[in-house]
Amino acid sequence: MVSNTSSADSPTGTALDATHYVQGGETQTAVKILVVGHFAVGKTTFIGSISEIEPLSTEETMTRAAEAVDDLKGVQGKTTTTVAMDFGRLTISERVVLYMFGTPGQLRFVQMWEDMARGALGALILVDPERLADSFPVIDLIEQYGLDYAIAVNHFDGNPDRTEAALREALDLLDDTPVVTCDARDEQSSAAALTTLVRYLLDRASQ
Repeated sequence: MVSNTSSADSPTGTALDATHYVQGGETQTAVKILVVGHFAVGKTTFIGSISEIEPLSTEETMTRAAEAVDDLKGVQGKTTTTVAMDFGRLTISERVVLYMFGTPGQLRFVQMWEDMARGALGALILVDPERLADSFPVIDLIEQYGLDYAIAVNHFDGNPDRTEAALREALDLLDDTPVVTCDARDEQSSAAALTTLVRYLLDRASQ
C-alpha cells in the first residue's frame, strides 16, 4: 500500500513525502494533515463540515471530573469533548486526497499528538480570537514536531473582527505563515482554509 515516489510522480512535480494507493484504477497521493487547536476551538466541527465521508469522531460526554480539569471559560455550554481523535477525508483533485486527523485539545493528550504527527505533511491550527493565549502551547508543539502550518481563525458569532496584523503580532508568527479567517461550521469556509494550507505546503515543498 505504501510506496516512495520521485518528484516526477507528484501532481505538482514535487515530492510530497506522502503515501500512494490505487482507487478506481487511478494512482492518488494520500496526504496526511493535522487539524489542531486548543480545547473547544471547533476542530470536530471543522472536520465534520468538510469531510466527504462520515467523519470518525470520538467525542464523549464531559463529566464533572473533566470540568474540574478543562477550562470552560467562554464555552460554558460545551457538553462533549474529543478523547482520542477525529478523522475525515477530502479529495481535492483526481490525484490528491487529504486525510485529516483532529487531535484532542487538552495538553494532557500530548503523547497522542506526537503519535499523530508522524507522517503528517503539515497542520492547520484553529484559533479562537478571544482566547489567543490558549494557542501558544499548540503552536509551540507543532513547531517542535517540525511541521509547517497555517493559522485558521475560527470566527465565532458576536466576536469583534481582528486585523491580520494584530493576530500576527499577538501570535508572534513568521511573515510567511498563512493566516485566514473561517467559520468551522461552513463547508466552503472550511475548504478555503484547508486550501490555503495545502497551497502553502506545496510552495514549501517546491523550495
